[in-house]
Amino acid sequence: MYSSRLLRTSGTLVAAAALLISAAVSGSASPNVTAAAPARARAVVEDAPAPPLEPLPAAIPAALRPYYAQKPAWRACPGKSAAGFECATLLAPVDYAAPGGGDVKLAVSRKKATGAGKRLGSLMVNPGGPGGSAIGFLRGYAAAGYPARVRARYDMVAMDPRGVAASEPIACLSDAEMDDYAQVDQTPDDASEVRELVAAYKKFAAACATRSGKLLRHVSTVEAARDMDIFRAALGDDKLHYVGASYGTFLGATYAGLFPARVGRLVLDGALDPSLGQEQVNRDQNAGFQTAFASFSQDCARREDCPLAAGGRTDIAAARLKTLFEQLDHRPLPTGTSRRLTESLATTGVISAMYDEASWPVLRKALHDAQHGDGALLLRLSDAYYERDARGSYSNLMPANSAVNCLDLPPAFRGPAGVRRALPEFEKASPALGTSFAWAALTCAYWPVPATGAPHRIPATGAAPILVVGTTRDPATPYPWARALASQLSSGRLLTYDGDGHTAYNRGSSCVDSAINDYLLTATPPPASRKCS
Repeated sequence: MYSSRLLRTSGTLVAAAALLISAAVSGSASPNVTAAAPARARAVVEDAPAPPLEPLPAAIPAALRPYYAQKPAWRACPGKSAAGFECATLLAPVDYAAPGGGDVKLAVSRKKATGAGKRLGSLMVNPGGPGGSAIGFLRGYAAAGYPARVRARYDMVAMDPRGVAASEPIACLSDAEMDDYAQVDQTPDDASEVRELVAAYKKFAAACATRSGKLLRHVSTVEAARDMDIFRAALGDDKLHYVGASYGTFLGATYAGLFPARVGRLVLDGALDPSLGQEQVNRDQNAGFQTAFASFSQDCARREDCPLAAGGRTDIAAARLKTLFEQLDHRPLPTGTSRRLTESLATTGVISAMYDEASWPVLRKALHDAQHGDGALLLRLSDAYYERDARGSYSNLMPANSAVNCLDLPPAFRGPAGVRRALPEFEKASPALGTSFAWAALTCAYWPVPATGAPHRIPATGAAPILVVGTTRDPATPYPWARALASQLSSGRLLTYDGDGHTAYNRGSSCVDSAINDYLLTATPPPASRKCS
């Protein structure tokens, strides 16, 4: 049972995709949004523009000064895989409206600049999610995979956001319960299956409330952005330099909105539009994954091993994929393990492969295998999406994802009736995936904590130039979102990548990479509306 607002850089899936290819082929939480009436799910289509996110006062409140005065006690990170990295822990108030009422421990890590040239400061990274481990991304990807000339001039740093990974992670279901949750039918055919789906959402939400305590109310993006400013100060940097991907763009843009005068060089790759309500976000993602599926199916048609051979006809390919899903709904496939491939798990596996075109060969083989009675490879794609390891253990990606999303925006739908009304449009936009996307949008309807955020614009007036990057056929963060964010930001500069997959930096376009690298190293953004391929 995937989340339709899981937004993370394809870089977090690169290692998993590579393994699969190898195996297959060889103040208060949100005090600064101008007060408005309770947000409606489809606020984006209303005439009234979303209110702006207002900056916080430049002066640090007296109650927060002890947090800003922290000096990290850096130490070598444990484990062979962390060689060369330093770790520390910082504190932040659980509730910024009541400092002193309890602290949250924030895990941070860094790898010092490797070059002999003048150090430019720290470069903070976040891979998205919400729920993705920034420290895991730093160690597993950015600190070695980012261009050498960038790593030579910056200390590469990361902080797991509150509620994520090593920073007091949100906990919900046990691993065995997550296995059950992931395979609940997300395309209910009758009232009984709708009740089963609703019961699963309620059980998940109740478990989060039971196991996560008061922190569940305080994992919003606004609070995480305020934590980033404490980390910036602890690093001794006057300005924040940052590369955020996917949901990380919302986190970075929120930081810019709250602290425009402290913005250094910000790259927001695979951008979100903060002015959208949850229903519209889900509608746009539904259409985005359909666009990605169309690219996959057209590419597939040129391959001899294409299991959806349709002469390039996306509608026929989608119909064949839907037929496979319907067959799995009635008869799940064996996988060579005690688990069987259900329709929900297969759908998640397909969605997982849409994040990066490097996974398309895997998806072709996975679909071929499923058509011939073997669900193992689609299950592995689904597990990669959920961050479920071979031992059956899950990261806290999915609990944190729901916790942040359900705080940041009111629910898309209040109950099954709302989903049913929206279904025809979802299914028209994406015949094979639309039903699942519509029902996935019901997750927050049963969340035990009310939303503290609402749709808003982020002008970040007075900020230094901010580079917003959009990919034209991005499934998870559709290209119009990048255009919208760049236009909202008073100093936004849009860089367009005409390509497939989720996010653009360091994914093979020398045009994109050189533009971003030059900006990070010289503070000079590319010309307005630069387009790359």
